[in-house]
Amino acid sequence: MTSSQKSDDKQITPTPQAVKPAVKPAVKAPVAAPAAFSSDLEQARQFARITEDGHVFVIIDGNEHPVGQYPDATEDEALAYFVRKYDDVVSQIMLLEQRVAAKAPSGDMNKTIESIAALVAERSMVGDIAALESRLETLRSAVEALAADQRRATEAARAEQLKVREGIVEQAEEMAAKNPEQIQWKTASQTMNGLFDAWKEAQRSSVRLPRSTEDALWKRFRAARTTFDRHRRAYFSQLDAVNSEAKSVKEGLIERAEALQNSTDWATTATEYRKLMDEWKKSRRASRKDDDALWSRFRAAQDVFFQARAAENAKVDASYQENLVVKEALLEEARALLPIQDLNTAKKALDSIRSRWEDAGKVPRADLPRIEAALRQVEDAVRSAEEEQWRRSNPETKARSNSMLTQLQDTIAQLEDDLATAKAKGNAKKIAAAQEALDARRMWLSTLEKSAADFQ
Repeated sequence: MTSSQKSDDKQITPTPQAVKPAVKPAVKAPVAAPAAFSSDLEQARQFARITEDGHVFVIIDGNEHPVGQYPDATEDEALAYFVRKYDDVVSQIMLLEQRVAAKAPSGDMNKTIESIAALVAERSMVGDIAALESRLETLRSAVEALAADQRRATEAARAEQLKVREGIVEQAEEMAAKNPEQIQWKTASQTMNGLFDAWKEAQRSSVRLPRSTEDALWKRFRAARTTFDRHRRAYFSQLDAVNSEAKSVKEGLIERAEALQNSTDWATTATEYRKLMDEWKKSRRASRKDDDALWSRFRAAQDVFFQARAAENAKVDASYQENLVVKEALLEEARALLPIQDLNTAKKALDSIRSRWEDAGKVPRADLPRIEAALRQVEDAVRSAEEEQWRRSNPETKARSNSMLTQLQDTIAQLEDDLATAKAKGNAKKIAAAQEALDARRMWLSTLEKSAADFQ
C-alpha cells in the first residue's frame, strides 16, 4: 500500500477475517434474514458507495458514513468484504434471537447485545444498519422480559428450596428435642442420616439460596445433629452401665444355681431354685446377646439338678408299682359301695378300706392324684348320706314340720267352711276364690306330709 493510499478514512488490509460469534449457537433453527440483509451484492449496493480507489461508504438514512478502504481490488471484491462483516453481525444477532426463543439463561445476553451494538456503531460494514439497530432494540426488550420471567422462576425455586431446607432443619431439631429414653435409636439414627443426605442433595441443586440464609440454616441443622449425637452417646453409655450391672447380678445368680446343681436334698433345693427363679425374673435384662447366654447357663445348672431328681423319682416310682396294684383293688372295692343302701354297713366297709389303704404305702407320683381323687369321691358319697340321715332325724326339724302340718290342716278346715258358706249363698266369685285357696293349701299339705314321712 502506497503512502498516498493512507488517508483519514479507515483502511483495511486485503486479508479480511470473519468476526467470531459472541455466543454459542442456540438449539432452534436460525431465523432467516430479510432480503435486505442478503449478501447479494446488487441488493447491498443500495446501502453503499465505492470509490475508484477502493474507499467504501455505507448509506444510513440517506447519509454516507466511511467504512474503510479495500485497495488493489475490484468494487465487487471491496463491497463483498464489508458485506461479509455485515453478515457476520447478522449471524450473531440470529444466534442471540435463537437463545431468547429457547429461553436460555439470560445472564450474559445484555453483554452480548452491547458487544454487537458496539460493532454496529463502528459502521465498519455494509448493509441495512438501521434494520440491525431495530433488531437489537427488539432483542433488548425480549431479553429484559426473559430475564424478568427467569427472575420470577428463580425466586419461586428458591422459595421451594428454602421450604425443603427448613423442613430438614425442623425435623432434625424435633428429633434432637426428644427424650432420649423414648427414642428408638436404630430407626432414629437412620432417619437423621437420611436428613443429612437430603441436605447434601439439596446443596447440589442448581437453585442456590442466599449465602446468609443457607449458613443460618446449616448452623441450626448442625446444632441439632450435634445434640442428637450427644444424646445418643450418653444413652448408650448409660445403657452399657446398666447392662453391665444387670450382667453382674445374673452372674451371681448363676453361681448360686451352679453351687446347688449336685444337691440331693430334693425338696429344699427345689425350693431354693424357685427363689432363684423369682430373683431372676425381677432382675434387669442385660444386652440381648449377654442375656441369652446368661439364661442358658442358669437354665443348664437347674437342668442338672432337676434331671437328677427326675431320675431318682423314677427309681422310687418303680418300687411303688406293687403298692399301686393293691390300691387299685381297694379302689374297686370302695366303688362297689355305691349307691349306698345301708349307711352303717357302708361306713364300716369304708373304714376297713382306709386302714388297708394306709398300710399299702406310697404309689408312683404320677398316679397319686388320680387314685386319691377316686377314693375321695366314695368318701364324699358316704359323708353326704350321713348328713342326709341326720337332717331327717333332727328333732327340731321334725317339730317344725309337725307344727306346719297342724297349722296347714287348720287352714284347710277353715277354707272348707268358707267354701260351703259361699256355695250356700250361691256367690260364684267367693266360691271360685275359696276353691282356689283350698286347692293350693291341699297341695302344700301333700308335700309336707311326704317330707314328714321321709323323716320317719
